[in-house]
Amino acid sequence: MKKVALVLTAILAFGVTFAHADEATEQEVIKTLMDGNAYVKKNLRGMDDTIAKEGSLEFWSSGGLLQEVDADAAPQEFDAISLNAKHITVITLVPGQIAVAQYYSEGSMSPKNIAAVSNYLTRVTEVYVKEGGKWKTRAAHYSPIAGGAGTSQTSVDD
Repeated sequence: MKKVALVLTAILAFGVTFAHADEATEQEVIKTLMDGNAYVKKNLRGMDDTIAKEGSLEFWSSGGLLQEVDADAAPQEFDAISLNAKHITVITLVPGQIAVAQYYSEGSMSPKNIAAVSNYLTRVTEVYVKEGGKWKTRAAHYSPIAGGAGTSQTSVDD
């Protein structure tokens, strides 16, 4: 009986630790998302060093083909932007290492040298990996919601 109680205590302790790790990962990823969103609004450009060292595979809301974004790709710049992330859900795959964020992005944007979008309304799925203590994008899929619009960008070279 003592062995059973010991095993159950160990399992419970592991479960509590794992749940706490999931919560910590979730909060870190949400903070990464929200901090990045605030940075873009303030600086009218994306943050540097947000793509995983192996790059990111992405389907953009423009409906184009799969894009390979290099880790050193220049961040996008904007004339104006007012996007907000809503209803963020994070699924932890490996606590503190790999997570998936799903949310809605809505607002308007006017990227430099690309057509403005006045009613951006998109579903987002992003895969994050932790590298050097920072959460970075490894893959992403953006798809417009009916009644909304995605971007008009079709390649990294625009």
